[in-house]
Amino acid sequence: MIKFLDLKKINDSFEPELSQAVQRVVSSGWYLLGEEVHTFEKEYADYIGTKHCIGVANGLDALRLILKAYIELGVMVEGDEIIVPANTYIASILAITDNRLKPVLVEPDINSYNIDPALIEAKITERTKGIMMVHLYGQCAMHPEIARLVERYNLKLIEDNAQAAGANYTMLHGGNTEKYRAPLLRSGSLGDAAGHSFYPGKNLGALGDGGAVTTNDDQLAEAVRALANYGSKKKYENIYQGLNSRLDEIQAAALRVKLPRLDADNQRRREIAQYYCDNITNPEVVLPQLFQESESCLRVPSIGRTGRRSQIRNQESEPSLRVRRSQIRNQESGIRNYSAHIWHLFVIRHPNRDRLQAFLTENGIQTLIHYPIPPHKQLAYSQWNGFTFPITEQIHKEVLSLPMSPVMTEEEIQCVVNQINRFS
Repeated sequence: MIKFLDLKKINDSFEPELSQAVQRVVSSGWYLLGEEVHTFEKEYADYIGTKHCIGVANGLDALRLILKAYIELGVMVEGDEIIVPANTYIASILAITDNRLKPVLVEPDINSYNIDPALIEAKITERTKGIMMVHLYGQCAMHPEIARLVERYNLKLIEDNAQAAGANYTMLHGGNTEKYRAPLLRSGSLGDAAGHSFYPGKNLGALGDGGAVTTNDDQLAEAVRALANYGSKKKYENIYQGLNSRLDEIQAAALRVKLPRLDADNQRRREIAQYYCDNITNPEVVLPQLFQESESCLRVPSIGRTGRRSQIRNQESEPSLRVRRSQIRNQESGIRNYSAHIWHLFVIRHPNRDRLQAFLTENGIQTLIHYPIPPHKQLAYSQWNGFTFPITEQIHKEVLSLPMSPVMTEEEIQCVVNQINRFS
């Protein structure tokens, strides 16, 4: 059986350093908020390119704490709206509703699976306070249009970077702010704050749950750190009604072992993705697509509407920036050289997805579905079950994630390709 993700084999590849790191913590007698966490926070902040990193218990808590901190700081209040992709893992949305904020779902681009930048502006109202941008499957979702909207409407940009540690944003003209004119920025440093997950199956995975918040905002960082520690900056003095959400010393030590190899492991994933794209020839399989964001954008008349957007614009005839995207042919672009995607998942689509998955299972290939039920169809959000998001629903009916990890052998990769090409 070719495993979807062989975690034991991955962790074995870090031995003996991984076991030595764990033993170092066990022998130290210090298991929470110690030197391993402090050092990892500095190392990860340096890697992402932010001033601050706060280790927390998991990726969901990272997003929850960012929003909770904004509420405590008076930036947001209960009932404010956060724009979020309709096509995402439910954690993105749980973080919003847990803080009694209102998620506003936006359809994805059918090709990139990330939020469609051209559809965001129509959802902005007087209550909109932020955009939660999810870098789904490992592909950076940042776009010049998102930067424009954040600047124009004074919104907070929150990144769900759970699946994209190490992805880059290379568009040189992402907005008027100088921040987006740097030649290369990492996901997790693009917005006002970002939530990260170190769940074992992530590209940078711990030995259990773990997460982090990264930001350049000193005040936000201080609030997040306090909120994650029972709302306390000083022991037994609680300024907020906080949580208990801390990255422990063992997880931090393990992550410190793995972080230096993250870029190399991501590159190996790109090589596997390149092979998949070059060699899967089954005509019914829709392969992942990469997109180059064009600097030249089409301006068309905007459509007047009520609410915050029309108030800010104050002119129904004012042009509105529309997105122009140019598709990159995978073979020509060289996936190996495309640093905006770290291939946390290699996701294909097929009109008979379930039958294809059964065929691959019968032939010794384990696959997963990310994700079978969209958030708006979950029982947890039964009030949304009548909503229709056709692109999101199509994606959830057709996607299949193939085996992808830096420890896959050439024989395993070839076997996956051969079996998919055999399917009819």
